[in-house]
Amino acid sequence: MLRTHTRVERPGTVVLPLAERVFNPSRETRFILSQARAIGPQAARLCEMLFAIKGRVGQRTLWGIVNLARRYPHRIIDAACAAAMEQGVHIYGHVKALTERLVADALAALDADSPTPLASPSTLTQQHALIRSADKYGDLFDHVATATQSSESTQS
Repeated sequence: MLRTHTRVERPGTVVLPLAERVFNPSRETRFILSQARAIGPQAARLCEMLFAIKGRVGQRTLWGIVNLARRYPHRIIDAACAAAMEQGVHIYGHVKALTERLVADALAALDADSPTPLASPSTLTQQHALIRSADKYGDLFDHVATATQSSESTQS
């Protein structure tokens, strides 16, 4: 028996009839969903919704969303998942783009709030109340040199 599949629009997508989709969650699916819950409630809701729509075929999308937590803060990923659900676009690429945009906006806000660095770095100074004069150090070196010479002459 040969099986023919309909041609897909994009590489990597799978088109299966609803009767043939596997919807029972495996241990791997439970693990992915628990990681999504660790990210935040919106990420968990999006991943559960994607699993309900696509079944195990959608695990690649779930892995993509969950693995964003390796590079980005959880709260930003959670906010991106909420925005993706609000916009009705439930694909990994859109969630990733939203996450990157939120991170860029947060970094720009931090840069705007930070004070500007000094125009010129502080230079070293030779004069300060805590710095002894060079004459005192010269006297110390002369004293050590004469003490070393006198100890050498007594040893000979």
